[in-house]
Amino acid sequence: MRWEGRRESEQVEDRRGTGGGGARAMGGGLGLLVLVAVVWLLGGDPMPLLNEMAQQGGPAMSAPGAGEPRSAEEEQAVRFVKVVLADTEEIWTEIFRKQGLTYEKPILVLFRGQVDSGCGRASAAMGPFYCPADRRVYIDLSFFQQMRDELGASGDFAHAYVIAHEVGHHVQNLLGTSEAVNQRRGRVSQEAYNQLSVRLELQADFYAGLWARHGQETFHFLEEGDLDEALQAALAIGDDTLQRKAQGRVVPEAFTHGTSAQRARWFKRGFDTGDIRQGDTFRVKEL
Repeated sequence: MRWEGRRESEQVEDRRGTGGGGARAMGGGLGLLVLVAVVWLLGGDPMPLLNEMAQQGGPAMSAPGAGEPRSAEEEQAVRFVKVVLADTEEIWTEIFRKQGLTYEKPILVLFRGQVDSGCGRASAAMGPFYCPADRRVYIDLSFFQQMRDELGASGDFAHAYVIAHEVGHHVQNLLGTSEAVNQRRGRVSQEAYNQLSVRLELQADFYAGLWARHGQETFHFLEEGDLDEALQAALAIGDDTLQRKAQGRVVPEAFTHGTSAQRARWFKRGFDTGDIRQGDTFRVKEL
C-alpha cells in the first residue's frame, strides 16, 4: 500500500504509555486468543473473563510499558494508522456530503494490553473494536503481529482493512444502524440476534471495501497484491474458520460476524460497486 507522505490524522489518542497493566497470559498469547474466541463465538460475553484474568497474577501479554523505548517499527506502525485514518476521514466526508449528511470523525485510541472505554474495560486479546458509546476505535498495535503470526493474515493493506472495518462500525453508528440492531437485544432470541450481528458485521466489511474503492480512486494507494491481503484477512477471521481453530467444529447458530466466504464477498462487493446503496445487508436474503 502506498501510504507514506500523505496527511496523518489528528484524531488519534495515544494511551500506550499510561500504564494500567497488561492482559495476563493463559497458556501464551495463542491460548488466550483461542479461549476468548470460544466464549465469543458461542454467543457469550468474553469481557468478564478478560477482566478476571487481568486481575490475576502471571506474566503480562502487553508490549513494553510506560517509560520503555518504542521501536522504529512500532512508530512506523503509528504513522501508518494515522495515514489510514486520515484517508477514511476524507473518503467518508465526501460520501456523506453526497448523501446530504455531515460526517463526524471518530477518535482512534492506541493502547497496550488493556484499555478503559465508554463500553467498559477491554483487553487486547479481543482485537480492535469500536465503542459506539464514546465514538472511538481502539487498537493495540500488537494485533497486527498477531494477524501475521497466529491468523496467517499479513501485509499492510490487511491492517488497513481492519481499521476501515472498525471505522465502518462508526459509520453505522452515525447512520443509526447500530442502534436499530441494539434495540432488538432481548426482544428476539439469541440466535436471531446473532444473525442481526452477522449482518451488521458484514455491512462493516462492505464499508471497508467501499472505502478501498474510493481510496484507490482518490489516492491511487493500491499496489499489486493489496486486495488479496485484505481478502485473506477477511477469510482468516470468519466465524467458521475461528470456530474450527478454537473448538474443532462449526456452530452456525453461534455466528456473530459471518463466515470467511461471506466476509470476503461483502468486502469485494463494496470494492466492486463503490456504491453505498449496495451495502444493505439487512434486506438481502442470501448473505
